[in-house]
Amino acid sequence: MNHDALVAIAEAIEVMKPDFTKLSDSIWDFAELKFEERRSSELLARTLEDNGFVVRRAVAGMDTAFIGDFGTGKPVIAFLGEFDALAGMNQVANIAVHEALTEGATGHGCGHNLLGVGSLMAAIALANEMKANNLPGTVRYYGCPGEEGGSGKTFMVRAGLFDDVDTALTWHPAPFNGVRSTNNLAVLEYYYRFKGIASHASNAAHLGRSALDAVELMNVGVNFLREHMPQDCRVHYAITDAGGKAANVVQAKAEVLYLIRAPEMPQALDLAKRVEKVARGAAMMTETEVEVVFDTASTNLLPNIALETVMHENMVALGPIAFDEADLVFARTIQETFTDEAIRSCIRLYQIKGDVFSNTRIDGSTPLHLGLRAFEGYSHFRAGSTDVGDVSWVTPTVQCWTPAWAIGTNPHTWQVVAQGKSAAAHKAMAHAAKTLAVTGLSLMTSPSLLAEARAEWREKTEGKPYICPIPENVMPGKG
Repeated sequence: MNHDALVAIAEAIEVMKPDFTKLSDSIWDFAELKFEERRSSELLARTLEDNGFVVRRAVAGMDTAFIGDFGTGKPVIAFLGEFDALAGMNQVANIAVHEALTEGATGHGCGHNLLGVGSLMAAIALANEMKANNLPGTVRYYGCPGEEGGSGKTFMVRAGLFDDVDTALTWHPAPFNGVRSTNNLAVLEYYYRFKGIASHASNAAHLGRSALDAVELMNVGVNFLREHMPQDCRVHYAITDAGGKAANVVQAKAEVLYLIRAPEMPQALDLAKRVEKVARGAAMMTETEVEVVFDTASTNLLPNIALETVMHENMVALGPIAFDEADLVFARTIQETFTDEAIRSCIRLYQIKGDVFSNTRIDGSTPLHLGLRAFEGYSHFRAGSTDVGDVSWVTPTVQCWTPAWAIGTNPHTWQVVAQGKSAAAHKAMAHAAKTLAVTGLSLMTSPSLLAEARAEWREKTEGKPYICPIPENVMPGKG
């Protein structure tokens, strides 16, 4: 990467930062759930248009999905943006006490207000660099709704919206700074809806057929199944309908939601068949009926070492984030809400080991990650799932993380929401934008780098054609 170009992009993003900080904070305020992110989506789309992008709205059958293009032709460099919140995660910003603004309301418990805007800054900064230097190619921003349990990107992939993309870049807020190559799990989600016969639970129990009994027997059966499935698979459940609150009525209906995860999608599909057998066995034992309803799915992530190496080198060139004492003080107050084990667990989870700038081991004594995680050049297992995985199967994909949260913070917690408007989070967002934009420019101006990434992607997908895990008849949010 040309040093002058790197400096120019970094400086341009610093100039953009105040306005885009307000944009991120507005999306934090909206806190809209999957496929309902109307204000967030429109705000991002209008910002693209104001910066010379041509925007296509309501793509892939989703009202809040959109694509913005700047330029024409090859290469097509894509940036992925998310902007959905989580139910029940409402929290006052910039305090280290669990306190909701509105009890039970929504909140940005995964930092997607930062994610979508950071990627947006990167796309606009790269577009401006293209324009200033008359570079060929297309910068594309994907407004991806419903990452939290909606698999919005999977629907966009299914619609062919990534077919002409040369590479896709994204990031995520985290408690650390750097590139970490991960193999995420494929995931399938199904509702198992049992139908029985209601009756008086005391004087006519023999006439009833309990759907709730069926749910409980299914859960017991799956618990026994766990002993006989691969150790790196995961199965989780939640009873979403217990059939009512009256204990003296045999429940005529009940429902349970299962998430089935495996290292690769074929394994997940095979495991789902075994789970379904348990469900049908539970229905047989209770003389009830069961309906298996597909909800959504995401494919496992394919890391790309070639792209990750380029991104890491650019993060080294950008240097550390300039956190100040106020950032550290607030992060420390957040960190005090965690146990020592939670902090150690976070460090283990994100594998924050050697540091590029200080060559020290991170132990949590510093509340924010002040350096840059060393990049090993190989992939790690990670038990989470993401719809970025589906994108990675149709084009080489890369992502980084930047330290928007205090060390010890886990996603989907009130502490994430509390830090979502902090000065440190805004700095981390801008740093991610610089990383993505500079990496995008590296790829746009180096056909050999793109070719290397594409060759690695072809090698990993050879003999394993992508099969979208979401059936054609399933529409977003309507599984």
